[in-house]
Amino acid sequence: MAENENDIVSRRMRGLDRAFEILEFLRVKRQPMRPNEIATEIGAPRSSTYELVNLLLGHGMLDYQGGDGRVFLGRRLYFLGTAYAEQFDLMRECGRMLGVLAEETRETAQMCLLEGNKYTVAMMREGIRPFRISSNVGELVAIPWTASGRLLVAHLSDQEILDFIPPEDFILPNGRRLEPADFIAQVRQAAEDGYFTFNSEVENFTHCFAVPIRQADGASIATLCLVTPREDGLRNRTAYLDSLLKAAHEISEKLGFRSSKGRLFGS
Repeated sequence: MAENENDIVSRRMRGLDRAFEILEFLRVKRQPMRPNEIATEIGAPRSSTYELVNLLLGHGMLDYQGGDGRVFLGRRLYFLGTAYAEQFDLMRECGRMLGVLAEETRETAQMCLLEGNKYTVAMMREGIRPFRISSNVGELVAIPWTASGRLLVAHLSDQEILDFIPPEDFILPNGRRLEPADFIAQVRQAAEDGYFTFNSEVENFTHCFAVPIRQADGASIATLCLVTPREDGLRNRTAYLDSLLKAAHEISEKLGFRSSKGRLFGS
């Protein structure tokens, strides 16, 4: 009897894992798909995929969209997301701070996170200038391609960083390979400086600024960023870093982080 009960629990856990995999796949794919297409893409049996899709449809986690039996993320997820946003102070505080940064600097401000072993923009406020720079919120990007990536893995050891980041992610958009040792050296320097800036590896006309939001133990759980036209970013580097560091310091303090270092770049 005990073995049968264990088998039931194990099957339910596998089913739950697969259901979350379906939801995550559609979030990343960002388009309605047929259940058989989903099964093929995630390497799952069609029968169990159809069963789970029907279950998720019944609970409002998926909705039919686009015809031909295609499904996408359901409206119930929206209500779950709004409940999460109401209670999670970090997201609400970052949303407020991004508005302040975008208005103060006139540049595009972002709050960025790790999603698994990738980087993603979680929130964004576009700058109030004729020439605007924006990114796709939720798009997964290789960590070494980003300024924030240097800060978000700084709490890991050198070997943990190498184990965490897929080897192919060190191939930059222009085809050049970033040596892992060079990346780790940049990570350590960024941790010492408390910020990282560089000319974007993704957009060749932009300059990126990133500063960490730290929790009580000092680990970076997110970053605040500015994405600027390259010349403007270099010309206003000190002022932009001051604004970012002040904003991140304020949020980090509310999360219980205390630092003995001066918070402003220009001080």
